[in-house]
Amino acid sequence: MFKLQRVLVIAVLGIVACWLAPSVRAEEKKSDPVGTWKWSFTTQDGQKRESTIKVAKDGDKYTVTLVGRNRETKADKVEFKDGELSFEVTRERNGEKITIKYKGKVEGDTIKGTIDRGSGEPRDWEAKRKAD
Repeated sequence: MFKLQRVLVIAVLGIVACWLAPSVRAEEKKSDPVGTWKWSFTTQDGQKRESTIKVAKDGDKYTVTLVGRNRETKADKVEFKDGELSFEVTRERNGEKITIKYKGKVEGDTIKGTIDRGSGEPRDWEAKRKAD
């Protein structure tokens, strides 16, 4: 009798695990930052610009490349943890290096977060996943 109950419990647990597996994979996909993301923004001098970020994963390491104004820039300090993507981009302007810090929460096909230029209040940004 106990043997039959044990077999039934194992069978039920197996069925539940198979039933939950697709929803776990869907949840992982929902917060997966890998892909191409686009957003537009207005500069401090009122110019409208578009930017693209490309997020890739090699093993357990993420890379981010910013594409805009006819150039590609690799990001530093890329991290993805608990659905939050963060990275830094250092650019040179007028002989001065400026590090810009990006942080955003990945939710489905949207990343919402802030850009911190180190000169005042961080600005909000929102990127949409581009269909591949």
